Amino acid sequence: MTSKLRHIALSVPDPWAAAEFYQKAFGFRKVGETDSSLARGVYLTDGTMSIALLNYKSDEAAGEERGKDFVGLHHIGVWVDDIAEARKTVEEAGGRYYMGEVPVKGNIFYEVKYRDPHDIIIDLTDHGWGGASKEGSGGDAGPALRNPDLKADREGL
Repeated sequence: MTSKLRHIALSVPDPWAAAEFYQKAFGFRKVGETDSSLARGVYLTDGTMSIALLNYKSDEAAGEERGKDFVGLHHIGVWVDDIAEARKTVEEAGGRYYMGEVPVKGNIFYEVKYRDPHDIIIDLTDHGWGGASKEGSGGDAGPALRNPDLKADREGL
């Protein structure tokens, strides 16, 4: 099974301000926004990795132990060939199921979340994230956003 780290999610107070920093500092490109029942935010890419800058809407969505005001690395995402095989392998290695697919609106690339033995959250997907390239081609080989023109609600940031 081939697995590639292709997604990093940062929990930030203002995803748009954070996006401006990462675009100016590193030349990352904006590929879209999200406004789901869990979080609102901005997706960036360096051509290979998907970087999600997220503002969680509730403590439950962010993970009760962290809460919605947590700032920092929230989770990583691994793009796998076969989600069922990956789930089995992760569980055999000591990973614990955290949450599965949930009904959400907007641009959200979401599969199954696990926790590693140290409680770090890991997304598993077999279809990728907007702005990510599984083989590291550095282009736009990743999946398209479901709603590329979506503008998230920024009120209250």
